[in-house]
Amino acid sequence: MIKVSEQAKTKIEQLLAEEGTSLDTSYVRVSVTSGGCSGLSYNLNFDKNRNEEDQLFEDNGVRILVDKSSFLYLAGTTLEFSGGLNGKGFVFNNPNANRTCGCGESFAL
Repeated sequence: MIKVSEQAKTKIEQLLAEEGTSLDTSYVRVSVTSGGCSGLSYNLNFDKNRNEEDQLFEDNGVRILVDKSSFLYLAGTTLEFSGGLNGKGFVFNNPNANRTCGCGESFAL
């Protein structure tokens, strides 16, 4: 359902280590909310708790939680990380998006 690139996994591990935790004890929560310049925005957070209505996916050793309302928007998405001088940070490569904003943080269907 959601794929995680090797670069994204490495950055997630680094951020979790800075918080004193690891992939074994934390989830990555991905959701979609209305807003942003294209109409829908991605949200990416760490969470230690899984809610009953969450969908759980695992790719590349990363456990991802998605709420029911975001599930349809995210099918087939790959979470990537772009670093360096021109890097954008975490990037969602979403095949369902018809239009994305320049920063890559919002999209439209």
